[in-house]
Amino acid sequence: MERIWKSGGWIFSTLAGSVLFALGFALFLAPNDLNSGGISGLSMVIVELLRFGSVGTLSIVINLPLFLLGGLKIGRRFFFGSLLGMVLSSLLIDAFSFIVFPVTEPLIGALYGGVLCGLGLGVVFVAGTSTGGSDILVRLLKLKYRNVPIGQITMCFDAVVVVLTGLVFRDVTKALYTGVTVFICGKVIDAVVYRFDYSKVALIISGEHERIARQIGVKLDRGATFLHGEGSYSGQQTKVILTAVKKQQLAELKELVTGIDPNAFIIVQEAHQVMGEGFSRYSRDSL
Repeated sequence: MERIWKSGGWIFSTLAGSVLFALGFALFLAPNDLNSGGISGLSMVIVELLRFGSVGTLSIVINLPLFLLGGLKIGRRFFFGSLLGMVLSSLLIDAFSFIVFPVTEPLIGALYGGVLCGLGLGVVFVAGTSTGGSDILVRLLKLKYRNVPIGQITMCFDAVVVVLTGLVFRDVTKALYTGVTVFICGKVIDAVVYRFDYSKVALIISGEHERIARQIGVKLDRGATFLHGEGSYSGQQTKVILTAVKKQQLAELKELVTGIDPNAFIIVQEAHQVMGEGFSRYSRDSL
C-alpha cells in the first residue's frame, strides 16, 4: 500500500474504483430499486421517502460528519484520499444515471451490480482510500476487529440497509435481492483486497533435506526452516523442511524437490498474509 501512495497510483486506483462502483450502482442497482448498502443505499432509501433530491448529492451531505471522524481516527492521508473517492463516486452516480441502459431483471441487476460495486470498492480499499460514508465506519471497525475480513464487516453493516430497503419500498422481494447484492459485494471486496496476499506453505519430508533446503534458497530465493520430527512407526529422527513461496513458484518448488528426491513427501497449504523478508510488511493500516 505504501508503494501505491508514494507512486501516486492511488489517484488512478481511486478513480477506477469509483467508476466501477458508480457504473454498477447507476446501471444495475438503481433502475431495479436495489442498492449495495452503505451510504449510497441509505441515500436511495431517504430519497424514496422524501420524493426529493438525488442519491449522489444526499450522499455528499451525509458523508461530511463521517469524514471528520475518519480524519481524526485514521489520519489525513486517508481523509484526503477518501474525500476524492467520495466526491468522484457521488458525482459519477448522478452522471451515469443519464445513461440510457436497458433495465435488467432484478436478479441480473443484483448479481452484476454486486460484482461491479464490489470490484470498485475493493480497488479503492487497496489504494488505501474509500468512497466515504459507511466505508469510513467499516475501516474504523476494522481497526478494532483486526481478525475479521473487511468484506465481512461490510456485509454486516449493510444488512441494516437491506432491512430498510424492504420497509421503505414495501417489497420483500427487493429487500431479498438487495441482500444478494450485499453478499456478493462483500465477497468480491475480499477477493480483490486479499488477491495478492495468498502464498503457499510447504512441508517437505525427505532424507535429502539439507540439499533440498539449499536449492530452495539458491533457485527460488526463499528461506527454509528445519522442524525436528520423528516417524511414528519407525521412531527414526528426521528433519522436516518448512518453506513459504509465492503461488507462481509452487510448480518450480515441486520440480525442484522431486528432482532431488522422487520419493519426497510434500504437503502444500494455503497461506494468507505471509509477512517477512520477500513478502509483505506489517502495517497498522493493513486491511
